[in-house]
Amino acid sequence: MSPHPNRTANRDAGGDGSGLAREASRDAGGRAAGDVRRGVGGDGSGLAREASRGAGGRAAGDVRRGVGGDGSGLARDASRGADGRPARDVRRDANPCAPTPLRFGYGTNGLADLRLDDALALLADLGYDGVGLTLDHMHLDPLAPDLAARTRRVAHRLDELGLGVTVETGARYVLDPRRKHGPSLLDADPEDRARRVDLLLRAVRVAADLGAHAVHCFSGSVPDGTDEDTAWKRLAETLTPVLDAATATGVPLAVEPEPGHLLATLADFHHLRRTLGDPEPLGLTLDLGHCQCLEPLPPADCVRDAAPWLRHVQIEDMRRGVHEHLPLGDGEIDFPPVLAALAATGYQGLTVVELPRHSHAGPHFAAHSLPFLRHAAPSAPAPSAPVPPHGDPSATSEGSRTP
Repeated sequence: MSPHPNRTANRDAGGDGSGLAREASRDAGGRAAGDVRRGVGGDGSGLAREASRGAGGRAAGDVRRGVGGDGSGLARDASRGADGRPARDVRRDANPCAPTPLRFGYGTNGLADLRLDDALALLADLGYDGVGLTLDHMHLDPLAPDLAARTRRVAHRLDELGLGVTVETGARYVLDPRRKHGPSLLDADPEDRARRVDLLLRAVRVAADLGAHAVHCFSGSVPDGTDEDTAWKRLAETLTPVLDAATATGVPLAVEPEPGHLLATLADFHHLRRTLGDPEPLGLTLDLGHCQCLEPLPPADCVRDAAPWLRHVQIEDMRRGVHEHLPLGDGEIDFPPVLAALAATGYQGLTVVELPRHSHAGPHFAAHSLPFLRHAAPSAPAPSAPVPPHGDPSATSEGSRTP
């Protein structure tokens, strides 16, 4: 049973209310139930978030999360600008010079040994604001039956826990049990490309039903024997129907520059954007570790340059020239100026810790990452004790050094 009181008669062809139809009526928070920036599903299963939110984006009345019930959550204006951020934030109007409080999440690809419900409960108990949900065989399998019903249950659980969400599509073997991240949008076989497109279309519907703030994706590596011009043409063609779906649901598509891929840098993102005619739903996932790894500018400058297109942020530590996701504090990133630059942009999505190769000790690293980030974030209150080192939860990390 959907907790949302409004249901629409305008269903998609599947009849499951998977998120493409929009409701004209409004929810109790005063927002349009079909708010194109919140991506609420046509049957209400997206579960529109409560309008009253705390500074961290949590529900103002959620006693378990420790947010006051005195209205200090400051209801957000439902209208949104072209960049996907709220057009007016009452709290920020009171002090327009104040940085936007950052909202931190943790990626489920770093909690792969936990059941999804256990992972969500862990993150809520630790105090995270949200979750980067990678659609995978162990976490909301996008290819298993009854996806819409299972998505509604996850949406309800996210609302119970007060967690925001972004949908990520970087599962290693969800489409092909023998090829990591295969097939891609660039594969020579059009049927293989179509399988990746289908996954992204499913992800957009899931994101709409969850009320996610973005859907993350990436280009893939250029296949052997394929020239770059052909690869760029394939990328533009395959992303077109995904962008159409993003437009229909109002959930931005956030493409991630990934080392070793066709679209590897911020410059590559802008090349794609210009090739496609700068479509409104096309946004950017900025991985701050990747900035340290290979961008010519320092990470803080990358944040400032990327601000107009920023829809999702991933964070971990990294060293120059080495694509290895490291626990926060183990690499070369100077986090306070990077987080200050991010807060100054007004970005209000999630900043998600991305440690997929540390999933064998995921609860440990989740527990140690949030105090580190809060300590490094601007305007953070001084901690009562120093931020603890993350320690060494096991003798060796698992997996290769390539995320």
